[in-house]
Amino acid sequence: MTPILQSCLPFAPWMVPATSRLPGVQPVTGDWLAVDDAYAAQMARRDALIAETPHVVLRQLPEVEAAAAELYDLILSLLRAMPGFRIGADQAVRPDGVVVSLDPAHPMRTLGRLVQEDLCLLQKQGDEHVLTGAVLCFPASWSLEEKLGRPLIGIHRPVKTYDPEIARRVQRMFDVLRPGQPLWRMNALVYVNPDLHQPRREDAPRTDRRGGQYLRAERQTMLRLAQTGAVLFAIHTYVVALSALSQAERDGLIEARL
Repeated sequence: MTPILQSCLPFAPWMVPATSRLPGVQPVTGDWLAVDDAYAAQMARRDALIAETPHVVLRQLPEVEAAAAELYDLILSLLRAMPGFRIGADQAVRPDGVVVSLDPAHPMRTLGRLVQEDLCLLQKQGDEHVLTGAVLCFPASWSLEEKLGRPLIGIHRPVKTYDPEIARRVQRMFDVLRPGQPLWRMNALVYVNPDLHQPRREDAPRTDRRGGQYLRAERQTMLRLAQTGAVLFAIHTYVVALSALSQAERDGLIEARL
């Protein structure tokens, strides 16, 4: 399969102290949905995954229904103002010219065919936020089936850097997140395999990233929905060749041990 790559990375989080340390969050300025030069290729891959393996990339619990409906309305309203989209009553035309039927009865499936972002919904249960639904086409070494219904610390297992202190800070951040004031962070890791769709269960062997020639980065947006109070965790995935980075950025990767 031909790698689906962006021509460049919009931001190098390891080069800036404020974003290089966990959790490294910043206020969102401007749009949190993005269309980049890999849109057409990424969306074709998403279309295929949603059509061929919906049980892998689409999962939700019954309690997420109202939040998914609210997210559907929110994203459609945002897309109406974004260049390249034409949103009608029953169908939408994407920037790549593909027509998508609008189906409010299946909001996550529909949204997954419109935007590059993977969309994960978390809801407060007891003292923690739990993953209750998602369209996740481009997982970076985790399984939606395995993580559905888990709280934040369980979702991040077995990430060693996500220790109990980081977990408390992230949970606190989710608790105080306000509607209309989204936050973002960005991570990055060197990969050998540039494939966007890389599901992996916790007990699977870790991949060997030595000698990788690609950088995979996620721009993660956290946004509270005003009506249901659910938290959206949106993931825009970038994969670029290391050769697309500047020399300073490549040197920074080595220093950061990414």
